[in-house]
Amino acid sequence: MHELDDQQWRELLQRLRRFALWLTRDASSADDLVQATVERALGRWRQQREPERLRPWLFTILYRLFLDARRRERLHVRWLALFGRGQAAEPMGADTESIVLAQADLQAFARLSTEQRALLLLVSVEGLSYKEAAQALGIPIGTVMSRLSRARAALRDLTEGNPPPPALRRLK
Repeated sequence: MHELDDQQWRELLQRLRRFALWLTRDASSADDLVQATVERALGRWRQQREPERLRPWLFTILYRLFLDARRRERLHVRWLALFGRGQAAEPMGADTESIVLAQADLQAFARLSTEQRALLLLVSVEGLSYKEAAQALGIPIGTVMSRLSRARAALRDLTEGNPPPPALRRLK
């Protein structure tokens, strides 16, 4: 069994929550996803024998739970349609310009596809190797490398290029 101290658990849970938050785009859904991940991991704790693989294993569980939830959600939406029924934190910055730029970058990041966000978070933010990210997402390492390249290019286009104007929301 893996012996982690309280600080290591807190750090790991913060990383899982950050990943979940970018996948779900909702704080309460992210918290629920992290809780479900921890519950699943504790239930299958004996399956994970290598301490250095704990973090990628937890990210794998989280991502697969997220995908399962999305599939269930799509099915639910189809059922509702069949029967006739369809919050960002302030970034820290020294001045207004840096706050606006940070918000623009976060909005650009949020416009990426779920797969692109997941790859960028796992590799660039969480520091997983390509191999670990491939295992976490259940895809070949070559696919990770090509998708990561496309994700970085897409993010660069959105932040440096001429991104489409943000969609206006209707208030009722």
